Amino acid sequence: MDITELYAAHRLSLVRLAVLLVDDVASAEDVVQDAFAALARRPDAVRDPSRALAYLRVSVVNTARSALRRRRTARAYSPPHDLSPPSPEDSAVLAEEHREVIEALRQLAPRQREVLVLRYWSNLSEAEIAHTLGVSQGTVKSTASRALVALEKAMKSTTSSGEGER
Repeated sequence: MDITELYAAHRLSLVRLAVLLVDDVASAEDVVQDAFAALARRPDAVRDPSRALAYLRVSVVNTARSALRRRRTARAYSPPHDLSPPSPEDSAVLAEEHREVIEALRQLAPRQREVLVLRYWSNLSEAEIAHTLGVSQGTVKSTASRALVALEKAMKSTTSSGEGER
């Protein structure tokens, strides 16, 4: 019996089985369709053609379990708390602050910039930064300390020079 004949002869009984498992006709039809598609992709999965229906039943049960698991996971998901979008004024202030930080970062030595970006942007530990840059943890600590001092100075000079332009 080829897959077309198998489909015509047993689709309805497999859909009924799936409906009892997933409680939804549309999902049940999808489950059965997936089972037949899997068999069509792997016709050699069933060596004995008389076992094809048994293979499809097992496939329907397993696919229904997966569908129920996905459904349970989707229902358990609660989206993050919806915050109202920032006002245009908030966005402008934040954009200006970001621009000032990026400008101050550009004034740092390359190694200092790398350490701060890896630490505060990528959230790497001192050990991970040391491994990434091929330096010791002590070098990471001292570089970070000096970089923060230099960044603070750069931020003050950027802020004070920016005020004169406004």
